[in-house]
Amino acid sequence: MRDLAVSQITERVKQAVIKANLELGQDMVEALKRGVEQEESPLGKEILERLLENADIARKERIPMCQDTGLVVVFAQVGQDLHLTGGGFREAIEEGVRQGYLEGFLRKSLCHPFTRKNTGDNTPVIIHTEIVPGEGLRLWVVPKGGGGENMSRLFMLPPSAGWEGIREKVVQTVVEAGPNPCPPTIVGVGIGGDFEQCAILAKKSLLRPVGTPNPDPELQKLEQELLEAINSTGVGPQGLGGRVTSLAVHILMMPSHIASLPLGINIQCHANRHVEIVF
Repeated sequence: MRDLAVSQITERVKQAVIKANLELGQDMVEALKRGVEQEESPLGKEILERLLENADIARKERIPMCQDTGLVVVFAQVGQDLHLTGGGFREAIEEGVRQGYLEGFLRKSLCHPFTRKNTGDNTPVIIHTEIVPGEGLRLWVVPKGGGGENMSRLFMLPPSAGWEGIREKVVQTVVEAGPNPCPPTIVGVGIGGDFEQCAILAKKSLLRPVGTPNPDPELQKLEQELLEAINSTGVGPQGLGGRVTSLAVHILMMPSHIASLPLGINIQCHANRHVEIVF
C-alpha cells in the first residue's frame, strides 16, 4: 500500500492546466508542419503557418494559445493499492483547476445551463476514473474547447450499417461542422460499447499522440481510410478550402450489444491540449 497526499495532486493539476493552455504539444507542432507540406491551397498553407506562429508566441510570451481555455476533462487511472491522504480525490483535482485558472489568468468558461451565470472558477471538472492494478496514479488533463465539442456527435446505428455506415457518419459530421471547430482537427472515433461508452472512447482516443500509429493494425487501416475521405471533402484549414481538413483520425473500439452499433465522434480543434501526469 502506498500513501499519496492529495496536495500533490492539486499542485500537479494546477501546473498541468496552465501548461496545456500555453504550450502546444510537440506532436501537434510536428503534425501542423506536415500539414504545411501537404496543403495545396496557398490560403490553407498560410493558415497553417499562422497557427504554428501562434503556438510559438503563446509558448514564448506565456499567454493562452486560444481565448477558449476549455472545460477541464480528466482521465484517471487509479491503482487499487493506492491510499490517498489529506482529502478527497475530486476535491484535490478541482482545487488544482481553481488555482491554475486563477494563477494562469485563464478564462473561466463554465456556467449554469439556463441562467448562463459563470461558476467563477472553471469547476466542476469532468472526471473519468478507471481502477487498475498497482499503487500508481496517472492523470490525463484535457482542457476541451467548446467549438469542437459542439460539433461532436453520437449515433446509435443499426448493426446493418456496418463500416460503410460509420464512414458515412464520420465524414458527414466533419463536413457539417465546417469551420466551427477551427480545422484542421483531430477526429476521435469511438465504436462499440453502449450509449455513453462510445462517446468516452471517442474522447479518450484523442489522448494518443498525433502521428503515432494505432496499435491495432485493423484500426490503423480504418483510420487512414477515414482521414483520406475527410481530407477529400475540401473543407480545409479554418473551413476556407484545401486538403488538410484533419491532421489525424484516432479510433478506439470495443464489443457492443448484438442489437446495436454505437458510434461516438469527438472533434478536437487544432489547439489539441492534454498533459499527462504520473505519480
